[in-house]
Amino acid sequence: VHVVESGGGLVQAGSSLRLSCAASGGTFSSRAMGWFRQAPGKEREFVAAISGSGYTLYADSVKGRFTISRDNAKNTVYLQMNSLTPEDTAVYYCAARSLASILTNPQRYDYWGQGTQVTVSS
Repeated sequence: VHVVESGGGLVQAGSSLRLSCAASGGTFSSRAMGWFRQAPGKEREFVAAISGSGYTLYADSVKGRFTISRDNAKNTVYLQMNSLTPEDTAVYYCAARSLASILTNPQRYDYWGQGTQVTVSS
């Protein structure tokens, strides 16, 4: 399974960005997909996840601002990020599980992309 993120960039606080993640190989619709992020000097943290059936889960820090969605026809998952703050600055990673159920533990995800940088200036 090959996972590729895109859509990162440099934006001002209060702006929006949409990240995309294309996953090839296997049956995409049966996989749970997750977004994680890692800021300099910090551990990788859970951001959002979506199950194969579309159930979603969010970290408290992004709830109400970020939306995860998936298009199974395009083998793609999205992360719409609104009202960005400098605290959202990080490398954002997309990950895929071999199973449909979602989890917040990054160690339970089997395939990872290379990451995309999101920088929010104040």
